[in-house]
Amino acid sequence: MKKPVMNRKLILEERVDVPNGGGGFDVTWSSLGTVWAELRARTGTEAVVAGADRTRQRYRVVVRGTPYGAPSRPRPDQRFREGARVYPIFAVTEFDRDGHYIICDCEVGALT
Repeated sequence: MKKPVMNRKLILEERVDVPNGGGGFDVTWSSLGTVWAELRARTGTEAVVAGADRTRQRYRVVVRGTPYGAPSRPRPDQRFREGARVYPIFAVTEFDRDGHYIICDCEVGALT
């Protein structure tokens, strides 16, 4: 395996539900810190749903490895942000046997 090239600065964010005073919740996102990552586009799809084009693009984001349970370790309920671009995480796995790097599978857009 080739060593990843960490040339993208991403912010790891965690979802926070804030009571809205009406019995429900508003969703906000809290920054957990900045990580350097390798970001690669994967497969993408496009479909017409209710007369509108909908696209879905997958990305593979590789970050430095962190121990299980550490607050800096990405989880599938979190996301990365790069400026206005958001990369929701849907799967996390080890890149290498020794755990030096972590692969985060992200998906932008949705087919609904």
